[in-house]
Amino acid sequence: MASDNSTVHLVEHPLVQHKITLMRRKDASTNTFRRLVHEVSALMAYEVLRDVATHEVDVDTPLERTTGRVIDGKKLVFASILRAGTGILDGMLEVVPSARVGHIGLYRDPKTLVVVEYYFKMPADLPDRDVIVVDPMLATGHSAVAALDRIAEHRPKSLKFVCLVSCPEGLAALARAHPDVPVYTAAIDRQLDEHGYILPGLGDAGDRIFGTK
Repeated sequence: MASDNSTVHLVEHPLVQHKITLMRRKDASTNTFRRLVHEVSALMAYEVLRDVATHEVDVDTPLERTTGRVIDGKKLVFASILRAGTGILDGMLEVVPSARVGHIGLYRDPKTLVVVEYYFKMPADLPDRDVIVVDPMLATGHSAVAALDRIAEHRPKSLKFVCLVSCPEGLAALARAHPDVPVYTAAIDRQLDEHGYILPGLGDAGDRIFGTK
């Protein structure tokens, strides 16, 4: 389902919403949280990849030869914003294991909230590839915009952004910088707090995935 912004797609499937609710619980263990991120990401992949290109191939069934359609996973790139994007990456790779993987290392300065890049590695020939950037949270939007800016320099065939939880401020920031990039999210929460965290949110996704807090 699309929100009022036609480039924003709110994934409201009951299974996705059920698992997002379980993730919000502050008493969810690291193992439980990590598993839920994996499961939600795999479920969201079905919606995100709804328009992925396919081509026809011949296939021999036990009874006869026929034709079917397959995707070219090698033309698909999941670009993970480190470190928390790894959680979504793993879930989506379960659905499309042949996809290529890119990484962009970003961190947000806790005082200025300015994004700093420390790592960038993408597959070659991005103009021939569809790139899906993944990060669990779209809060201020600074990291998402910085990642999309950097990847856009390589002129990929297409760009999408996927997150689990977003907020109006982050969506607005991304829309201003990249109005043509579709955004897929499982939740649009109320607002940011004074520290740049989403409310009600689910806390720091990276810390909860990796058990570092």
